Amino acid sequence: MKMRKVLVLIITTLFFFSCVPKKELVYFQGEAAVKDSIYKIQNEPYRLQVDDMLYIDIKSSDASLVSLFKNTASERTATNISQEILYFTSYSIDKHGNIRIPYLGDLNVLGYTEREVTEKLQSEFETFFRNKEDVFITVKLAGIRFTVLGEVARPGPIVAFQNQINIVEAIASAGDIPITGNRKNITIFRKSIDKTDRFTVDLTDVNAFDKDNFYIKPNDVVYVEPLKQKSWGTGTTGAQTLTTIISLLSLVTTTILLVKNF
Repeated sequence: MKMRKVLVLIITTLFFFSCVPKKELVYFQGEAAVKDSIYKIQNEPYRLQVDDMLYIDIKSSDASLVSLFKNTASERTATNISQEILYFTSYSIDKHGNIRIPYLGDLNVLGYTEREVTEKLQSEFETFFRNKEDVFITVKLAGIRFTVLGEVARPGPIVAFQNQINIVEAIASAGDIPITGNRKNITIFRKSIDKTDRFTVDLTDVNAFDKDNFYIKPNDVVYVEPLKQKSWGTGTTGAQTLTTIISLLSLVTTTILLVKNF
């Protein structure tokens, strides 16, 4: 009788502690803080780092002169430029912080914003073009590159061809977080020019939209840690837990019977 009570207690404890509660699974719970806007777009522009890829497009009425500086992919429309084409035709920032442009040579852009690179190029081109107003330069990152690891459906590196991307879009690009993922502790590792920062985001809190680190930056690493229930191996739903408990109980019962027979 005493053994039966112990088994019932163990089964009840396993059932309640191994199931993932609903509050751990629902995104953006609670009430948003009263502010001008729930979306807080970062005003601080991204500053270029080593290994970033820059897409540079140059337009002018002097087509023959422009062709000296332009890449072949620049003539294509944006819908026809694949990730592979951008890789081979964009300008990569080397370990010294330079990009190498035909007839201009090495141009240091480490720590610059896209706008600052544009202004620097316009200044450099003044020696080649008679009228500086006749030159139109576009400088953009060749996609936002980031990596999502841990408890997501499709972990790995991702390239987003857009101006900015937030943590929700980043995780959605990786196939979302399964039941076994911890939505309360999403970790972002961000490398700057001289250090690596670490941030955490709670996606079960609606005020996550208003955090400064809600938006992903190029080269970020997003890590979703597993819930403890996964390491326990008892199941993530009530049905799975019950199945595991029944299997465990059957094993214990069989073992007791075998011991008694001996």
